[in-house]
Amino acid sequence: MPEATLHFYLTLTQIGIAIPTLVALLWISAPYGRHAREGWGPTIPARAGWILMELPACALFAVIFFLGDRSLELAPLVLLPVWQAHYVHRTFIFPFRLRAEGKRMPLSIPLMAVGFNSLNAYVNARWISHLGEYAASWLYDPRFLAGLAVFAAGMAINLHADTVLINLRAPGESGYKIPRGGLYRFVTCPNYLGEILEWTGWAIMTWSLPGLAFAIYTAANVGPRAVSNHRWYVEKFGDEYPK
Repeated sequence: MPEATLHFYLTLTQIGIAIPTLVALLWISAPYGRHAREGWGPTIPARAGWILMELPACALFAVIFFLGDRSLELAPLVLLPVWQAHYVHRTFIFPFRLRAEGKRMPLSIPLMAVGFNSLNAYVNARWISHLGEYAASWLYDPRFLAGLAVFAAGMAINLHADTVLINLRAPGESGYKIPRGGLYRFVTCPNYLGEILEWTGWAIMTWSLPGLAFAIYTAANVGPRAVSNHRWYVEKFGDEYPK
């Protein structure tokens, strides 16, 4: 089978698994963070889990990218750090910002994430550096510029929202508080809203089926998580939680 055909089918597979992911997560909250619970098998330290699950999207993406025939062309070389801006942070910075001492997560969670992130790394990296074609002129195409703006806005929202959450508790404190300020005035999980915007921007700036596939999966994955978090806040804080 030609690689282009295989790549196309794998991209469709990524879109296809968004549907059962959405349905499953609307019914079952993934058991980590505030939704952590027993019964999901062996656990590992939460910080190690975050690094493990995000590593393929950073390292494997870079390896696959530089194996592409167009990897040294200007437009792909500009797209590469856009992707890595998110995943270098998620892999090597975000886990160490968390107050994760003593916290654990089921090993099954990062292992499932490794599977998806490996597929996603291949589908997107192989497209932008080998199977897709991006002339240098693409860098001033309105679609690239609009997508980059949406991506940047989403990343700024995501980083700010994460910072608010991380700073809710002083060192040594435990328990949960209501996050306030910024977009928390309007939505329960602006960190997830920011991620959806980031990968919607990526889909626009790459103008590709692989980019669209990732944007769809992101919404299917973190959207239900936001619903679960909203339900949790309402149940825990009642009338104190903003309507």
